[in-house]
Amino acid sequence: MRPHKAPEKEQTLSLETGGEVVAGSGREDTPVVHDRLMERVLERDNLRRAFRQVKRNKGSAGIDGMTVDDLTAFVKQHWPSIAAQLLAGDYRPQPVRQVEIPKPKGGVRKLGIPTVLDRLIQQALLQVLQAEWDGSFSHSSYGFRPGRSAHQAIHQAQRYINKGYRWTVDMDLEKFFDRVNHDKLMTLVKRRVTDERVLKLINSYLKAGALVGDVWAPASEGTPQGGPLSPLLANLLLDELDKELERRGHRFVRYADDCNIYVKSQRSGQRVLASITGYLRRRLKLVVNEEKSAVGRPWERVFLGFTFTRRGGEKRRKVSEDAIRQFKYRVRKITRRTRSRTMQTVIDELAVYLRGWKGYYGFAQVKSPIQDLEKWVRRKLRCYHLKQWGRSGYRQLRKRGVSVRLAWNTAKSAHGPWRLSRSPGLAQALPRQYFMSMGLPDLVDR
Repeated sequence: MRPHKAPEKEQTLSLETGGEVVAGSGREDTPVVHDRLMERVLERDNLRRAFRQVKRNKGSAGIDGMTVDDLTAFVKQHWPSIAAQLLAGDYRPQPVRQVEIPKPKGGVRKLGIPTVLDRLIQQALLQVLQAEWDGSFSHSSYGFRPGRSAHQAIHQAQRYINKGYRWTVDMDLEKFFDRVNHDKLMTLVKRRVTDERVLKLINSYLKAGALVGDVWAPASEGTPQGGPLSPLLANLLLDELDKELERRGHRFVRYADDCNIYVKSQRSGQRVLASITGYLRRRLKLVVNEEKSAVGRPWERVFLGFTFTRRGGEKRRKVSEDAIRQFKYRVRKITRRTRSRTMQTVIDELAVYLRGWKGYYGFAQVKSPIQDLEKWVRRKLRCYHLKQWGRSGYRQLRKRGVSVRLAWNTAKSAHGPWRLSRSPGLAQALPRQYFMSMGLPDLVDR
């Protein structure tokens, strides 16, 4: 391969992006490097789309402290030199900022936040590579792919179950994103990419490491969660698993590193789990978490927050107990008394969460657990109201049309606020319509 020459002439192009401007690079003497993939990454329209996506995603600042709002001014001033570095293969990403996100069941998930500039470059690279690679990925892969969703994955799992494949091989990959083998991943990338500059850039992102506090931690494995490119690289690696499962004739559904295989007997499931565990270890250098992986009935396992009904012929989608616990944990945080906020403020925040939750879990076919959650939320809000009223509880109940006797018995009761929150007096004073008038959405359409 010929060495890259220093640019002799460079001109700046304005890329208008919804009122914002990004500077792109137009070069008259760009060297031809195989398929000129880097040039395609840096095309004006591709950069515009990448810029808009980074702005939409928002997100925290990286180690340099630059926010998404700072990006426009920065690229106006510095993009020509950055583009020149990318075209010459000399660009070096900055380390990610490592933060730890608590998991609902304990422990933490490490999240690596690239700088805003690196997110822009990764997004531009993602758009070009995904358009080329996605068509070759398995039909049974649903995570982080255009036109595919978790709901489609759950629906496909349901089809397999209702066709008689009523044993699930539920595989959990141990710290997948932290343990991706760089050499194996780059071998797969090189099968699809011939532009040495792009290969060097991807490898640099993998090796950039993380800033933990004030200490730089080098990266010998893993692809940091938090960067736009990581999900595509994960799909590239796990597509090897998909192709192996297809070669063996298995029925399976994979969403990112969450993979379920559907079989007709427990013995068959145990055999598949042992065989695929060995394949992942030998071929992809990945470890299956033996404590979390198991062969079980679909209604005993959780897939993407859902499970399935046990009784009856056709199995229906149902919100998992784990998802319900997480829902209650989140609502309790929003409605904590110590936050000392107005009811309208609490409901406004709660409404945002409930609409998002409904958008995902409303896909369930069994509605009774969701209806129970609706009642539980209203009870939490009545409890919140009662605590805020304090000694004025009797007056507040009377003002809302509760009879003298019922208001008195409620306000003077020796029971605590949580028990009283389901009393007839509170239900009459604060009915469902009251909370709806304040903007609280239902979780089940009526």
